[in-house]
Amino acid sequence: MNDDEVPAATATAVAKQVSAFYECHPYPPPVDDLEAYRQLWNDRRRRAESHLFWPAEPYRENRSILVAGCGTTQAAHYALRWPRAQVIGIDLSAKSIAFTQGLKRKYALANLELRQLAVERVIELGQSFGHVVCTGVLHHLPDPDAGLRALHDVLQPTGALNLMVYAPYGRAGVYMLQDYCRRLGVGHTVQEIRDLAASLKALPPDHPLAPLLRNSPDFADKAGLADALLHPQDRAYSVPQLLNFLGRAGLAFGRWVRQAPYLPWCGALASTPHQSRLLGLTAEAQYAAIELFRGTMVRHGVVAYRKDRPTQGAPVDFDGESWLGYTPIRLPDTLAVRDRLPKGAAAVLVNRNHTYTDLYLPIDARQERLLAAIDGERTIEGICREQGDRNLARAFFQQLWRWDQVVFNTS
Repeated sequence: MNDDEVPAATATAVAKQVSAFYECHPYPPPVDDLEAYRQLWNDRRRRAESHLFWPAEPYRENRSILVAGCGTTQAAHYALRWPRAQVIGIDLSAKSIAFTQGLKRKYALANLELRQLAVERVIELGQSFGHVVCTGVLHHLPDPDAGLRALHDVLQPTGALNLMVYAPYGRAGVYMLQDYCRRLGVGHTVQEIRDLAASLKALPPDHPLAPLLRNSPDFADKAGLADALLHPQDRAYSVPQLLNFLGRAGLAFGRWVRQAPYLPWCGALASTPHQSRLLGLTAEAQYAAIELFRGTMVRHGVVAYRKDRPTQGAPVDFDGESWLGYTPIRLPDTLAVRDRLPKGAAAVLVNRNHTYTDLYLPIDARQERLLAAIDGERTIEGICREQGDRNLARAFFQQLWRWDQVVFNTS
């Protein structure tokens, strides 16, 4: 047995505790109105998501999707956003599956199938998937490695895995309060959760948990509070631990779902004397160092592929000439702000999914014209024919990609 393996009896006991916990506290808190979500997912948003995961493949709408650990709504979300895909949602909680079944009936989601099934037993579905989604789940399993290996085994050779796990440093306050609750024997009855919420109001303002209490929606209701502070099984992964975790399961890191926070070209670090030292490191070492410097990451979202994946085209690369054939696609949660601009800027670009306030990108008038020419159809070469200056275009489109402003169709 290696250090990451869990005795079978322990795993069984923990799995029962986790299952019982979610029967009492379905997560996320159930909702019955998905109309706004349906309206949000238009063709532009679907194309951007597709090319984030598969930049070298033509756009497809009919992939098979597994949502592993789907909770109360996530599988229904995927069935709504990809109506031509076949979606299977699995979860250990019967109550979560029942809530999702209600959404399936209400919205006539004929493309959605639901099973009460542990992630570790996903092979029992008897099929493989082009897209596997597992966010906020593996860190709650008694044996996360077994869960990730199981997902690897049902991922098609050309498929993509969207994985999110907790990160340790930004959750230091969470783990302190989890230990506090264990020492006091705090359970997860309704009254105990109310007492915990009341007690947290007396928390010192400089406690490491205080920023999350102020800013995280997870603490806004009893289910979120219980999930964060009273969960019976919870672990986190630093960047090196996460990369090793993927490797042990036969998976290769593809990219961060939102990569700018991890890159030495983006944000405040780019203007420090340490940027040159960071650029001298491997990409993996850069990510690990920047996680330590930022210090408050609470989760890591990654795109991963099978190590034995057939070649699916070269990665995004601006060193040769292939970048001229890329078709840039704006990410839908990006904004061009034109109020109170820095001197010389025509706009400031932000991605609303970024949580760090230093991740804003000022652009000048020439760059703004290149940005305006992005229509999701023209290649960078086609844009250059209108706007000229390939050197400016090379630097700018690489910058847009690093800052999570665009993805590329490189097919």
